[in-house]
Amino acid sequence: MCGLSGEIRFDGRAADIGAVGRMTDAMHDRGPDGSGLWLQGPVALGHRRLKIIDLSDKAAQPMVDGSLGLAAVFNGCLYNYRELREDLRADGYRFFSDSDTEVLVKAFHRWGAGCVERFKGMFAFAVVDQATGRLTLGRDRLGIKPLYVSGDGARLRFASTLPALLAGGGVRTDIDPVALHHYMTFHSLVPGERTILAGVRRLPPATVRTVEPDGTTADHRYWRPEFTRSALPEYAGLGPDEWREAVLDRLRAAVRRRMVADVPVGVLLSGGLDSSVIVALLAEQGQEDLSTFSIGFHPAGGEPGDEFRYSDLVAERFGTDHHRILIEDTRLLSGLEDAVRAMSEPMVSHDCVAFHLLSAEVARHVKVVQSGQGADEVFAGYSWFPPLAGVARHDAFATYAGEFFDRPHEALAGIVAPEYLIDDDASGDFVRRHLARPGADTALDAVLRLETEVMLVDDPVKRVDNMTMAHGLEARTPFLDHELVELAAACPPELKLASGGKGVLKEASRALLPAEIVDRPKGYFPVPAIRHIDGPFLDLVRDALTAPAARSRGLFDKAYVDEVLESPGAHRTTTGVDVLWQLGLLELWLQAQGV
Repeated sequence: MCGLSGEIRFDGRAADIGAVGRMTDAMHDRGPDGSGLWLQGPVALGHRRLKIIDLSDKAAQPMVDGSLGLAAVFNGCLYNYRELREDLRADGYRFFSDSDTEVLVKAFHRWGAGCVERFKGMFAFAVVDQATGRLTLGRDRLGIKPLYVSGDGARLRFASTLPALLAGGGVRTDIDPVALHHYMTFHSLVPGERTILAGVRRLPPATVRTVEPDGTTADHRYWRPEFTRSALPEYAGLGPDEWREAVLDRLRAAVRRRMVADVPVGVLLSGGLDSSVIVALLAEQGQEDLSTFSIGFHPAGGEPGDEFRYSDLVAERFGTDHHRILIEDTRLLSGLEDAVRAMSEPMVSHDCVAFHLLSAEVARHVKVVQSGQGADEVFAGYSWFPPLAGVARHDAFATYAGEFFDRPHEALAGIVAPEYLIDDDASGDFVRRHLARPGADTALDAVLRLETEVMLVDDPVKRVDNMTMAHGLEARTPFLDHELVELAAACPPELKLASGGKGVLKEASRALLPAEIVDRPKGYFPVPAIRHIDGPFLDLVRDALTAPAARSRGLFDKAYVDEVLESPGAHRTTTGVDVLWQLGLLELWLQAQGV
């Protein structure tokens, strides 16, 4: 829910409330139900509101508690806010609203920055101590809710989206060569704090950053799951059946937590295992009149465009109010352009377009949905995990890079223009360091730790947040419940790899779902007209790569661009991504953002 923004100055000047207002206005779609600004000397906060919990104006933000001397903006949901409120009431705190934002404010006053360890939910927040001028920024454990930052020494700005920072002005927009190396190497992702723009960084997940009035900062990483069998001693020695029950119990609790809302909660039902088991658990817990939503496209290139037969089967089984949404080809081109504009960062996954179009329709019916994102990363559901079985711990990088990297470092010469090439293998070094960290019993454990802390945050999590919030729709992801992630991290790798991946989850789901769903081949959001780039989509990409802005920027070798344009579909990365789309999407995004 919502979008937040703000500025803190370190040069003695008042915060630029006009810039904060522009950043806030740029996030209208994230929070169409209200907005607010707050200014106190060198600090200003802005907020756009999506009403989910406590629909009254008492829950408006920025929320200022004069008696406690705190001002705050918050994006997300604390699923355990009612329990926390009772704890705080027992400590003498009084409440003027029924919102989770007020719980956050009083929890921060009671427990300081350590309050995040008590939160169960998704969140990004900024809290200002009015007496000291200290600013505290925080982000949830799995990075479900985004927070971007930009500074120039005289001030620091922050916002829920990168385009909002651009709207505030004064941001360096030159391309970060290291980030470009990541984008072209590490599955089109930019991991860590970097973004493709040199002047914008991200607050890392599971991090609290304290910003003093003089500009000094301190970060505290408050959560990091252990990928070892000893991480959760209470589960030591469990057999497969017991692990199955443990996973189901923890997932059941995660789904139940995400039912908390003062508005109806629906489900994005693809018909795959992950979203289907969420529907089954909601039905098991007695949710009535559950709305489910599935999207489909017309076939193209010999590839089917929907999985309605699976989603229909689940909807009929559990009696949901099901909505089949078939997207006409005439909407795809404009939908693609809208999706690119909604991206906080370039994202090559075709799922983005599907999520964006689906969210536009779903938002007509509900404000909150549960979604199955994250299960493949948490329970080892992707094709690049099985090759790691039995690989020696020190060989994890070679196997993983061979299965997952788009191309080796050496191949960038001749693709990336010389002025953007870097000498070091930045992406390889980043992954090597991550995999070499202590802990993680096996090669697969080390890679799953990387996927959970990095890949998950910078691909499916960001994709779902950006595409749903572009329509004022809040997506909740039970598979990213931190307690479920901790359990999955401790689960023996062979149980996750069984049955072609996600074995323990599949076995846990058998008692709830038809075999046709549990045993079906893995599917993806099919958008065949974009996977097979031709016609107007090819024209769009060609125009982007040959536009004056692209030629002036000169990110890629012109001869190579001409080569991929002459043979659409012929150049693909290790995981099958069309290189033409990879190059074109980056330019489409840069041009859409006016960079």
